[in-house]
Amino acid sequence: MRQIFINDYSLNEADIDFEVIRVKGLIINSRGEVLIARNNNTYQFPGGHKEEDESLDASLVREIKEETGIDVELEDGPFLEIVTYDNNYFGTNKKVCNKIYYYRIFSDQAPNFFETSYDELECQTDFELFYIKIQDLEKFLHKSLDDGSIDVKIGREMLLVFREYSNLFGGM
Repeated sequence: MRQIFINDYSLNEADIDFEVIRVKGLIINSRGEVLIARNNNTYQFPGGHKEEDESLDASLVREIKEETGIDVELEDGPFLEIVTYDNNYFGTNKKVCNKIYYYRIFSDQAPNFFETSYDELECQTDFELFYIKIQDLEKFLHKSLDDGSIDVKIGREMLLVFREYSNLFGGM
């Protein structure tokens, strides 16, 4: 598994107040499309927080089910870990080490909204899911960054994930 470190604030381990661990899935169907979530006025790959007593794999399976209603079976572990040191985590003035593990998932199951379990924020912000052609993803992300429809940090991260995936697997 490849690791990418982002430390724009030159923080070190002693500076960190707490650690956050997340898991995300690139859900790819046989039509060459990847599933994208829109939540809290930004785009992202489906996934979420790892709970304290869960493995990474179990967290991803749970989060994908909660957000998409799709039951996934993991064939591989994560292909990428992005570690970000943030100086002001969501405006809290807390310094955090954010670790996000990315998985590749192949599935032709359509999202099943009867099987989702959205949290309060997802319900308040009109959580939505849609597919985008893989060959259009990079252009879509750049356009979203240019027009401000994606959070800059998340957009930068999604581009890193897309490029790393393409390098490792020869494209999506």
